[in-house]
Amino acid sequence: QVQLVESGGGLVQAGGSLRLSCAASGNIFKINAMGWYRQAPGKQRELVAILTRGGGTNYADSVKGRFTISRDNAKNTAYLQMNSLKPEDTGVYFCNLDVELTAGYDKIFWGQGTQVTVSS
Repeated sequence: QVQLVESGGGLVQAGGSLRLSCAASGNIFKINAMGWYRQAPGKQRELVAILTRGGGTNYADSVKGRFTISRDNAKNTAYLQMNSLKPEDTGVYFCNLDVELTAGYDKIFWGQGTQVTVSS
């Protein structure tokens, strides 16, 4: 139905930047909310940022002022610009898309995850 491909993770020193991308393809009518979650070793998955189709955003307190979520509706792609990275930002980052497959019928899809490692 719908495939999500994440990219952009990697190893970076504290204070550095990374940009994650999540490209969706397949049977897509439109995409409503786009979000990013992360999971650190031994911890539960947590919300990092979410962006509605209307442009509303919500960020975890720990990333406010450092991370920016954006989207390109024409490309069905979500982005997460991460600046001033800290070691505690280390984890696997997952995109989460609320996709309408047909008008009024939507489903949640998850990306495969991309590793972000921030060294001190």
